[in-house]
Amino acid sequence: MSNTSSNEREAILTFEDKKYDLKNLPKEVQELVKGMQVADAQLRMHEDTLKVLAVGRQHLAMQLKAHLDKINPVN
Repeated sequence: MSNTSSNEREAILTFEDKKYDLKNLPKEVQELVKGMQVADAQLRMHEDTLKVLAVGRQHLAMQLKAHLDKINPVN
């Protein structure tokens, strides 16, 4: 789903390779589009959060390895 506009007056919704004039869609459809936009934004935010957590975990693993390299294992 993509919502692009060439200027303030023309808002075009592209959905499944079809284009629609967003302003002329029923209010219910406009609300669904807004809901999709919110969901997309939330997904992007959580994907970014997961990336940050993965980097942090990787850094912790590197620190753990550095410390454990100085300690003799039990086997």
